[in-house]
Amino acid sequence: MVTTAVRHDRDTLLATFRRVRALTEQLAVPLTDEDQCMQSMADASPSKWHRAHTTWFFETFILVPEAAGYRQFDPHFTYLFNSYYNAVGERHARAERGLLSRPSCEEIARYRAHVDHAIAELLTTASARLFAAVCQRIELGLHHEQQHQELLLMDIKHAMSRNSFADHYVKCANNSTDESHSPANSLSFTTHEGGIVDIGATDFEFAFDNETPIHTELVQPFQLAHRLTTNAEWIAFIEDDGYERPELWLSDGWHTARREGWNAPLYWQLDELNTWTSFTLHGREVIRDHDPVVHISHYEADAFARWSNARLPTEFEWESAAQTENAQTQAAGHLLNEETPFDFRLHPTPCLNRDSQMFGDVWEWTGSAYLAYPRFAVAAGAVGEYNGKFMSNQMVLRGGSFATPASHIRASYRNFFYPHQRWMFSGIRLARDVKP
Repeated sequence: MVTTAVRHDRDTLLATFRRVRALTEQLAVPLTDEDQCMQSMADASPSKWHRAHTTWFFETFILVPEAAGYRQFDPHFTYLFNSYYNAVGERHARAERGLLSRPSCEEIARYRAHVDHAIAELLTTASARLFAAVCQRIELGLHHEQQHQELLLMDIKHAMSRNSFADHYVKCANNSTDESHSPANSLSFTTHEGGIVDIGATDFEFAFDNETPIHTELVQPFQLAHRLTTNAEWIAFIEDDGYERPELWLSDGWHTARREGWNAPLYWQLDELNTWTSFTLHGREVIRDHDPVVHISHYEADAFARWSNARLPTEFEWESAAQTENAQTQAAGHLLNEETPFDFRLHPTPCLNRDSQMFGDVWEWTGSAYLAYPRFAVAAGAVGEYNGKFMSNQMVLRGGSFATPASHIRASYRNFFYPHQRWMFSGIRLARDVKP
């Protein structure tokens, strides 16, 4: 579930609801109906499924149990658009979501409008007791939808990369070559003293359950790179046979790289001039040396760190460092602009004159397994399946990406993926021990 001490008035919560829901629809505008049906692999979902599933969440967990007289748009959608909530019932197979040619995109738009109208009516007319009861679940649903906004971009990028005719998701409205090609700052490391630090979300902000409860961790002194690893640094790793040297790799990573034929990050290709290019949301582009590297697995990040005579930071090191970043620095991070998402480059950008890249650009792999914090408890009911049941065999990423809505990220946020996955917007920041 969630924890939050944030209190909303009806008008503010309704305005936030409409803003978040509108952004999902805005992200779907560049897509044809055929685009929205594509599912290029089992890990990804069609765009229209994301639009429907986020709507299903509000209908299933708020309207059906709480809104008197509410009539479901289509009871069959309970089965079609359930993701992984076993307590809710059976569901359409994840790997076969791309077979759902029906319902149509138009019908899903009507579904969204139906649920939006019902939520607005509930927020407007609910008693004080009912409003207090549903407020937290609506806020959870909004942050859940923001997660799917990033997933929509991840998944459509992967699908379009497999289609030679679909050369871009959206053209870049602001593609300043001066900034994009400017050199990143030379790599330096900042020493952090560590100590006994508070880890986890406070009671004064929204948080997912996996960020709680707040607790203390002992963090030894460490050094953290002041910026993300760049494409140029990754090319140096490739040219030094980084993908061919088993001594750099974890055993599972080495076997995965051999089996999958990895020799570069996902979407990278060598063109006829022996120049590296990469597929982006704006189309295939020549690799820009000073952009942060993106679409790497945990296995690749770990091998690169070892090659660099460094390591990945623990998630507690990362969070303790991020806590020193002020709100102004977070706001300056390259995150998804929720008002005008297409006015800025949908791709990682160089560090340039920013003090750090702690927030935005790419999710940063840590060396920490995704596990429960001390005294973590799963919430009762189906909504308790949100995060806790995935605490096995996955690794934690921190910091958000260029596709993470700006209002969605915070220092305590814990993202998680399997170590072999790399279609998400994932990159790396190096860490080092402080020698005694």
